[in-house]
Amino acid sequence: MRSIVAEHRDDRGALLPILHAVMEEMGHVDPAAIPILADELNLSRADVYGVITFYHDFRQTPPGRKTIRICRAEACQAVGAAQLADNARARLGVGFGETTADGAVTLEQVFCLGNCATGPSVQVDGRLYGRVSPEQLDGMLEVGA
Repeated sequence: MRSIVAEHRDDRGALLPILHAVMEEMGHVDPAAIPILADELNLSRADVYGVITFYHDFRQTPPGRKTIRICRAEACQAVGAAQLADNARARLGVGFGETTADGAVTLEQVFCLGNCATGPSVQVDGRLYGRVSPEQLDGMLEVGA
């Protein structure tokens, strides 16, 4: 943690680049890191916590082995994203921002994947898919798929 801070300490608005680096290296920002970051950057713990909880890309728990992100922006909603979201939550038994109890899948919502012309769009472990049907999403929800 301290080496990541040292690498970015002189960056303008260092907290965001540091949090991104922590996410890249660890997959999440452990709550135990908050006092360390606050101390290193001369910020309050509340400031650090506020940034982590404000931005949806920062998570405080490890992600599942597979991360599914469903676009909920207007263009995707108009072509069936709400049904995809409902199906995914029901099938996995988790809400957005949660991971299944077995640690297999993390379900997230985003408000634009930049694939508006081919919605509804879904991102699986960083790979973007368009015109996703409920049946295709079912296949994506499988851990081995």
